[in-house]
Amino acid sequence: MASPSSSANVMLAIFEKKTVSLDLYRPLRNYIVFNYSEREAQNLEDDLQTIKQYRSEIERVPADSLPARRDMLQNYYKALCAVESRFPISPDKDHINSVYFTWYDTFKIKQKAVQQNIHLEKAAVLFNLGAVHSQMGLSLDRSAVEGRRQASHSFIAAAGAFAFLRDNVAMKASMGTSTTVDMSVECAGMLERLMLAQAQECVFENTIAKGSTPGVSAKISRQVGIYYEEALAALNVAPLTYHFDKGWLAHVQLKAALFYAEACYRYGMELHEKEEIAEEIARLKSGISALSEAKKTSSKGAAQQLLDAINKLDTNLNQNLARAVKENDRVYLMRVPQASSLPPLPAFAMVKPMPMNDVLDASKEKMFASLVPDNSAKALSRYTEMVDDVIRAQAERLQQGSELARVKLKEMDLPDSILALEGNLTLPMALREDVDAVQICGGPAGLEAELQQLNDLKRVNQELLIQTEELLQKEATEDTQFRSQFGTRWTRPQSSTLTKNLQDRLNRFAGNLKQAAESDTRIERSVRDHASLMSILDRRPIESALPTLARPIMSLDANEDAIAGALKQSLRQLEGLGTQRAGLEDMLKEMKRKDDILPKLMTSTGSHEDLFRKEIAKYDHICEEISKNLEAQEQLLLQIQAQNVDFASTFNLEDYKASRERTYKQIEAAISKYQEIKENINEGLKFYVTLQDAITNVKQQGSDFVMTRNMQCREMMDDVQRQMSGLSFQENKGSNGYTYPSAPQSHQVPRSNPQPPADPANIPNAVRPPAPTYQPPHQPAMPGYTQNPPPYGAPQQQPPPPYNLQASGPPYPPTQHQQQPPPSHEYGQPAYPGWRGPYYNAPPQQPAPLHQQGSMPRPPYTVPSPYHLPPHQSGYYQQ
Repeated sequence: MASPSSSANVMLAIFEKKTVSLDLYRPLRNYIVFNYSEREAQNLEDDLQTIKQYRSEIERVPADSLPARRDMLQNYYKALCAVESRFPISPDKDHINSVYFTWYDTFKIKQKAVQQNIHLEKAAVLFNLGAVHSQMGLSLDRSAVEGRRQASHSFIAAAGAFAFLRDNVAMKASMGTSTTVDMSVECAGMLERLMLAQAQECVFENTIAKGSTPGVSAKISRQVGIYYEEALAALNVAPLTYHFDKGWLAHVQLKAALFYAEACYRYGMELHEKEEIAEEIARLKSGISALSEAKKTSSKGAAQQLLDAINKLDTNLNQNLARAVKENDRVYLMRVPQASSLPPLPAFAMVKPMPMNDVLDASKEKMFASLVPDNSAKALSRYTEMVDDVIRAQAERLQQGSELARVKLKEMDLPDSILALEGNLTLPMALREDVDAVQICGGPAGLEAELQQLNDLKRVNQELLIQTEELLQKEATEDTQFRSQFGTRWTRPQSSTLTKNLQDRLNRFAGNLKQAAESDTRIERSVRDHASLMSILDRRPIESALPTLARPIMSLDANEDAIAGALKQSLRQLEGLGTQRAGLEDMLKEMKRKDDILPKLMTSTGSHEDLFRKEIAKYDHICEEISKNLEAQEQLLLQIQAQNVDFASTFNLEDYKASRERTYKQIEAAISKYQEIKENINEGLKFYVTLQDAITNVKQQGSDFVMTRNMQCREMMDDVQRQMSGLSFQENKGSNGYTYPSAPQSHQVPRSNPQPPADPANIPNAVRPPAPTYQPPHQPAMPGYTQNPPPYGAPQQQPPPPYNLQASGPPYPPTQHQQQPPPSHEYGQPAYPGWRGPYYNAPPQQPAPLHQQGSMPRPPYTVPSPYHLPPHQSGYYQQ
């Protein structure tokens, strides 16, 4: 049997809220001294120190154990309740007005709330209490039955803390303009649902481990999915819509789909045992559809473990579906019902929020007991609870009314169909973001310029490779001619032996360039082949590519405008009712903020219950307005539903929706292909830039080698000329005295005091060459080196030597840029105006001597070796 046990390790914990340093000790003590006496302040010194210690621990980064942190938060909350009833903290001049509570949003750390309101402090402590419980659940070993049981209890406690925050403190902490979303009623409710989902998920894991029946497992799994669906619904409406990271939305949506599909899978197993094959097929198809939809919309940002669990379950669902279809086709021959006609899957809740009233009850708290009369404090608390009950009940009614209107309009595809008729077309938010990202990068039209950059970089690499080959080939040709001319007198090693390593590297680079050129061709062909598909992304604005909802070509009574106008009018009325509800909710909050009956309580001599009934009646007229608003909305929604039926039939709405969906899919396919091509081009650009650096290094090695060989050539020519002239200067400069380095090594230092050649006429029996001395071919000056003058004098006009120097052709055909560049270009590299990367705009660098190149800094592109391409090159350009 399939089990999503691997997904149990992928759960969410909440981080604690952060605050700033705050001194409560001094303002509270001053208040006691001013309103009571110094003696009273001294008697309450222990209580003041306790409050100071709690606040100090809240401000520090948690360093103690999670259970100890939990106990401290609970104690501090009860202490704050004692402070609330005895110390008035507010901007009022007669109250403690120097205390500002500051708390940062845990999901948007840059947002903060600053209030002179102790309810903000209480709400933050409750939030952190729920966060600590969630961290305790996540820290337990959930691979064993006992660990999952304890984790479930921790998540239940976290749900209780967030539910207590939502029901008792969140509304009071949201007064004023300085608030944060994480402590709103909506966020607290969403976090409660999320914690319940994770607690029920742990129960489901234990149910599977204990081998429960498929029917029981299906019910528990379905309840997990319901909790996640409720959390997802809260995340998709204001004020939480854009407040959470996309990873949160992806996680919750995938979990909701996973456990709905798990319930279908388990329930299908039970149906198979009962031989109810038709419903089994429908349930399995419904589960597969839910997984497929979730993977399409929420795979980005999700944990890999969760995606693996979904894929595993999807495989099992398909296997069971194939088995059921085969059996139905061969044996049962039952008609498979539509998924929409099936009753909801049964669910069974095994968890509920832990009641926190007893845990956080401050009625027995002894702190500051001597400051305020108990009867007044209790009366005020009782009245506050009554007001909170009224506001909470009315806020829930308003929220349910708004949610009902949103769901009904969504089912009728309103107001999108009206906007389409008016030409105000819109894309889904996720698709719109993807299109904007493509168009910001230049869109498909910008791919040609990037392909040109790719070709220009390839040309630069080819030219560098040819220049390096010619440099080494020229030196080898000269060495061969000298060896042929002088025979055994020319004793230095052959060039081909010394440059073998360089030639091998150049051959490898040539092979890399050939493979890269083939990859470039495939990219260009892909751009051409898919140009028509991607052309839709160049539409500005992209909404112009969407189909329009057109009026019918033929009409019998020409009442299209009347039908559309009536529907628009009804939608405007519905919007007005929504605005009215928002205003009524604001009126409730404002009335509660101003509702301070403490002075009346302190002076009242009658029954507190009579005072409460009189004061609470102030809220009756707002409650009546809310009831009227909801009744009017109910009637208006029925009217809109009837009008929308006429509108859909008149304007052929179903065909329009189908055409719009096809366009959406075309845009998605174009985006996918564009991103694929863009990634391949970027990989090519990185490849060529890295290869250019490697070739440039090899070219510098070859330049140093050729310079050293030229210096040796001049010295050896000097010796050979003297030997041919029969002169011996007894300087022990025989051929065995030379050291011929292989490329690349340190430069040979030329002889310090070369002697001018002797006159061959004074040497008897000398073999006279046609020219008195040898003039070596002119070598162009290399960047970073100073050309040394020859160690011997030569007349201005020399007859040609007795041999003809012919440079053999390069291994690559010359190009139009093959001529020697000016010295301002490093290593003779041609200027490249088409590329504007940092490599080409870097100032020329002086090449170091060959013996120092081992200590040169690494090039600007990551290359494991200066002469080899990186082994991790991926994509089209894999070596």
